[in-house]
Amino acid sequence: MGLTRLLVRAAAARPRVLLVTTPGGTAVRLAAERELRCRDWPTAATPAGADLMLVAGPECRERCRELGPALDRLWEDTPRPRVRLRAETAEDVAAALDTGRARLGATEHAHSGAGRTGRTHGQGEGSGRTRTAGGEWRTSADGERRAPVGGDTDGGMEMPGGLPMAEVGEDRDGLALDRLHVSLGPFLADWPSGLIVHLVLQGDVVQRARLGGLCGGGTTEPFWARPWARAAEGEPVPLAEAARRRAAAHLDSLGRLLTVAGWPAEAVTARRIRDDLLERAPAEAVLPRALRLQRRVGRSRTLDRLTRGIGTLSTADARAAGVSGPAARAGGDVPARYRRWLADAVDDVRRLDGRALLGPSAPDPEALTDAAAPPVPTALLDPTAQESPRGRWDAGRPPSVALAGLLPRLLEGTELAAARLVVAGLDPDPDELAAPIREFTGG
Repeated sequence: MGLTRLLVRAAAARPRVLLVTTPGGTAVRLAAERELRCRDWPTAATPAGADLMLVAGPECRERCRELGPALDRLWEDTPRPRVRLRAETAEDVAAALDTGRARLGATEHAHSGAGRTGRTHGQGEGSGRTRTAGGEWRTSADGERRAPVGGDTDGGMEMPGGLPMAEVGEDRDGLALDRLHVSLGPFLADWPSGLIVHLVLQGDVVQRARLGGLCGGGTTEPFWARPWARAAEGEPVPLAEAARRRAAAHLDSLGRLLTVAGWPAEAVTARRIRDDLLERAPAEAVLPRALRLQRRVGRSRTLDRLTRGIGTLSTADARAAGVSGPAARAGGDVPARYRRWLADAVDDVRRLDGRALLGPSAPDPEALTDAAAPPVPTALLDPTAQESPRGRWDAGRPPSVALAGLLPRLLEGTELAAARLVVAGLDPDPDELAAPIREFTGG
């Protein structure tokens, strides 16, 4: 018991936090990431490495029957000693983390006889099965949901770990190969919260992909597009405020992509600049750092080789699918899109001190120069003329709806290892997807 007490106290001194964001919880996630960085508390990518599980955002159980069981499964897979917390608003984050740390330090005797993960084997709690209208689903430790092959839930054999047995089907060359049904989401790290993508794999190649359901997060104004939503309702919104929010959104997307690609140091840099922008730091304090980030990430040969040729989308195909914003203007693969994010973020930071026109309504944003006519200080946002972070704003059909609609097409034919890079390279906003996702799932 002396050793257990010592280990618990060590964990409570600097706990590892599994941050789980529910749809509509972007503002809470940003506050939690900033607070964890200020405290120098490490984050956990999976439940296996977590001491605290912090659920950031509104309650989702009543709105979505799929997300509640997935959260419970994450909790079951978190080893003891463990503490589960919830922060529904950004103001709740600091108090929740303080409470979690105190409760973790008080669990010295809760671990005896419970096993490392608190799970049992067989058909009980440890089987990880949750019932849906389509049958039995299994949720893994990292929030990945797996469906039985062909939707058959009555009997059938499964492999160790709850995976269904592979079935045989023809591949694109007419060869009979094993096919495995795997689902990604809804609570993977650096993943659009609540999004589920169902894949059919042959070997490590995605043969088919489709989107699962996504439930509303209880918000009518997506965090990143809030200036455009307010302006569309007739509220005067300064152009500089919109530029600041858009630059921060691009850096947030970049941070997700860099983490998925395995470059956490630059992901932290992008998120620090993002947070400074949201805290209204002046342009002269942010611009040099944004330019350094643009040079380092944009010129990285390693990152380019890692992501080159993945998720290729031409401008014409993007426009035909109703996509606007950086994804359409980039007109290329994942490297083209992250370089577009960087260029647009730098342009928006320059606009904060009035040295460039607010775009990207101009046909070629890279043509903007310091000699361009600066906007007047009282210039207001026109939501029909200026793009939101993901594209032209339409409250009835937010731009992330078209982005999500492209995912099955871009995922099919890619290797499983590249699937998350494809999703991170588009980064549809889960707040925007909350209501309209049924358009792609058949209701």
